[in-house]
Amino acid sequence: MPHYKDTQNKLYWLDDGDDAAVWLPQCTLITDEEAEAIRPKPPAPTYKEFRAAEYPSIPDQLDLLYHGGMDAWKAAIQTVKDKYPKA
Repeated sequence: MPHYKDTQNKLYWLDDGDDAAVWLPQCTLITDEEAEAIRPKPPAPTYKEFRAAEYPSIPDQLDLLYHGGMDAWKAAIQTVKDKYPKA
């Protein structure tokens, strides 16, 4: 799939068979490597997202509370908080 960029380095692409002169008259054809270099990157995950993925499920937390008590639950949660501290 051919890639194009405009004067502000905004990335565009066309489907096979589309005419660049019609759809992207102000754009320049670029290589896949150039397109990858200017492609917007997703933001890095935050500590909140890392924590949310690692906390035990709610049923597992309730089971831990029931069988291990509040101290066991706090220890499990604190392990995740220590692994991914606030920024």
